[in-house]
Amino acid sequence: MTHEISDIQLACFSLGDGLFAVDIMRIREIVLPQKLSSLPRASRFLEGMINLRGAVIPVMDMRRRFGMGPADGQKTGKLLIVSLGRQLLAMAVDDVLEVITVPVADIKPPPEITDDSGVECLLGMCLANERVFMILDIDSLLGPADIRGL
Repeated sequence: MTHEISDIQLACFSLGDGLFAVDIMRIREIVLPQKLSSLPRASRFLEGMINLRGAVIPVMDMRRRFGMGPADGQKTGKLLIVSLGRQLLAMAVDDVLEVITVPVADIKPPPEITDDSGVECLLGMCLANERVFMILDIDSLLGPADIRGL
């Protein structure tokens, strides 16, 4: 008996005016920003490492990853701890908003843009509560050079 997934739960977060989402099954936890340890020869996206209960986890500045300027500094932001296979990654985001349930059939493909706009990191887009969320492919956030640097 085959059972196809009809709905997916997504954790939604903001980066500036942008609304993003990731599969909730990939999130280990959500924490407040921690003290960073620097990385020698870090990539342009990785801010450093945190020690979370004995696990050393690289932190990716999602604003920098998508070519955005720094946050205005009024909010502290959040870290989404996500699983990339065996490796954990902390995604620094402006705010975590909500968890939504979306029918898989309602997910639209990302726009076909060929410049360096970050669209290569999108699985698709969905509409929820009158807002458009861009669904991230977290496996594509780190390139081979970034992974070797870890």
